[in-house]
Amino acid sequence: MKVLLKIFIGVIIMFSLTGCIGEEYDFTPPSVTLFSSNIILEEANIDWHSDKEYKKETEDILSLAKKQKQTFIAAGQKEEISLDSEDFAVNKLSVSVWQSDQKIDLELQDRSFYFPEETGEYVIEVNLHTDSGFVQYVGNIVLVD
Repeated sequence: MKVLLKIFIGVIIMFSLTGCIGEEYDFTPPSVTLFSSNIILEEANIDWHSDKEYKKETEDILSLAKKQKQTFIAAGQKEEISLDSEDFAVNKLSVSVWQSDQKIDLELQDRSFYFPEETGEYVIEVNLHTDSGFVQYVGNIVLVD
């Protein structure tokens, strides 16, 4: 009976360890989605250091954002920022919208914020500062009644 118990325990340990060996980890910068609207934002600028360096520079983020597909969202709607992975410590997360050349910083609480009440075309900008680096994301939105 002791022999069967030892074999059973050995098999359980072996199966549990094989799951750890085959796992692959993704250390690339995360994708950012506006959860309620299901909008995946475009990476504009990246300075990320993890398993290797990821760099991207965009001089004109407003032009990049305006090339994205427009998404219609209700003015004043509550939205939440969702990261597809989080194997890093978030130091600072901020969200802003641009209308023409005017930047409006939005208040962020627990990764949630409200869009402005004023309708019109906007560019959304999300800045993520972590212990692995910095990523800036943009999107093209239209706030409607």
